[in-house]
Amino acid sequence: MDSKKDQNNTNKSTLQDLPSIEKLQSLPEMQELQASYSRNLLTDALRSVVSELRDTILQGADDFVFPTSSEYVTLARKQIEDRTRPILRNVINATGTVTHTNLGRSLLTETAIQSLQSAAQNYVNLEYDIETGKRGHRDRITEPLLKELTGCEASTVVNNNAAAVLISLQTVAEGKEVIVSRGELIEIGGAFRIPDVMTASGAILREVGTTNRTHLRDYAEAINENTALILKVHPSNYKIVGFTSTPEMDELTQLGKERNITTMEDLGSGALIDLSQYKLPYEPVVADRVSCGVDIVTFSGDKLLGGPQAGIIVGKEEWIQKIRKNPLMRALRVDKLTIAALSATLQDYLYVDTIPEKFPMVNRYTRSMDELLTTAVHIADRLKVIFEQTISVHVSETQAEIGSGSLPVETLPSIAVMLTPQTVSVDKLAKYFRLGSTPVIGRIETDQLWFDVRTLYGMEQELLIETASEVAKKL
Repeated sequence: MDSKKDQNNTNKSTLQDLPSIEKLQSLPEMQELQASYSRNLLTDALRSVVSELRDTILQGADDFVFPTSSEYVTLARKQIEDRTRPILRNVINATGTVTHTNLGRSLLTETAIQSLQSAAQNYVNLEYDIETGKRGHRDRITEPLLKELTGCEASTVVNNNAAAVLISLQTVAEGKEVIVSRGELIEIGGAFRIPDVMTASGAILREVGTTNRTHLRDYAEAINENTALILKVHPSNYKIVGFTSTPEMDELTQLGKERNITTMEDLGSGALIDLSQYKLPYEPVVADRVSCGVDIVTFSGDKLLGGPQAGIIVGKEEWIQKIRKNPLMRALRVDKLTIAALSATLQDYLYVDTIPEKFPMVNRYTRSMDELLTTAVHIADRLKVIFEQTISVHVSETQAEIGSGSLPVETLPSIAVMLTPQTVSVDKLAKYFRLGSTPVIGRIETDQLWFDVRTLYGMEQELLIETASEVAKKL
């Protein structure tokens, strides 16, 4: 009891020696911070410093020593840097998921980045027709490119593919029935469900077929006087295998023409080119669907297309004009930055021979195993030096994913650097890497931290090594 009482008395005495905020602000060494930052920001930072010192004292640290004047400045500066650091930060994606939704999906081409920067810094002719001097429609910027790349009659752009599906359904089928195969009533990331979107649009869902098999006759028999649309949804985030069948899109468009019913397909990922030419799995190409005669096709501007987040709607002039006039368009339309990046991305598709070099995502999808192995060995050798006996480092073959719901059952062969911690848990090790100056995001498997190198180039490799050096000090 006496020992505890003595400790409390010692803590109380030490607490009384804590400097006041005013005293810290008056330190000569603190003048540089006062000149660089607002008084309120510095005051809040010093309060945090003193509060942390108070907590340390109350915890009964036997070796507690008050900071020097210069150390108070260092602590205050760190508090300020933590408070003013941008919330949106660059991270190293070593997860093995190339197009990672949580990490921002696609990286843009240099052309798109330059166009984005130019639009951000300048006034642009977003809705102004320079030739006539009158107001123009913003779709005129991307529509000529989409016509050339997909063969569509017209197009419009909204803020994502969910929005594209929503506004299309509402325009075509509000209060009327939409026929969909039961096997295509999918849910993708963020609890986006086709039935829920249909409800929000005001359309009435009419399921046909079964989970694994739907026939053309199922669609035909479901058509009635209240049918407005036949909808096909490309299940880009899952795949049913085995005893399955579903009509092709050209069969459904033919049925639509015979029965005077509008047809629509949600392609999701939106491949503008045949990816199989790069030894990647085949994904439906937008132009092929348009040539089938589908009235409306929706797809993403990011994901496989490799542009900014956007929902692209292409198809027949009649329906695109009606979609543009939908009052909801005002809420869903994209701004000049998205249009600048998207139009530049589409322009890059015109130069077919340079796509692997221009598009960062295609480049990452197609890296050779020899290149990946060289990268992994280089990183592993440096990590072994940094971590010495605290972490064992090995290189292993693995499988990467294209990601973002695109080609879900298809994987890419890859190489990973595996870290097996000896002195801390793997969860804590992963946290240390996440909390580095440049966060490194890997994946945990079998009590090891895996860094897939498919997305790591020179700059990313160096930043990973820098963060590893920070982690080693914590260990």
